[in-house]
Amino acid sequence: MSQEKELLHIATIGKVVGLKGDMKLHIKSDFPEQFISGNSFLLNKKETITLSDVNHERGLIKIKGYTTPEDARKFTNAKLYTTYEETRKNCHLEDGEYFWFDIEGCDIYEDGKLLGNVSEIDRLLDNNYLKIKTDEQLVSNGYSKSFLLPYNDNYISTTNVKDKKITVIGGMDILEAS
Repeated sequence: MSQEKELLHIATIGKVVGLKGDMKLHIKSDFPEQFISGNSFLLNKKETITLSDVNHERGLIKIKGYTTPEDARKFTNAKLYTTYEETRKNCHLEDGEYFWFDIEGCDIYEDGKLLGNVSEIDRLLDNNYLKIKTDEQLVSNGYSKSFLLPYNDNYISTTNVKDKKITVIGGMDILEAS
């Protein structure tokens, strides 16, 4: 499946709050700015809903056409999804910032040697870590099948999401210690 057709889980709708159909929104994205009145999202990967009101301070939303607690209750625990294309359109990145889905799948190199491939990204406290699936040749030489590498300036030299290549410093040291 191409990346543009895959869906991103970006929020889960919580319980109904109040008497006018407001619902708690549990955001699973670094981009709360995409949740604005008038924006539409896929609900449980099936139907489309449109937000009619968003209160970021209180973490509440209203869904267009649902104005009573009884009507809105059917959305409790529903997951909201969007596409990669919509994410790129609605979310602003600063220079040197990347979407996690663009970093996943990148090959990790140090001094021209392939260490592995980014299988996913984990956030622990305030730090992002690349979970790297170690290159098979290194695994056959006795190295760990995977390792975590902090995604920060101390370890990341360059990131090129277009070529799916990240060059690192100190990655081999972390792999040897894993």
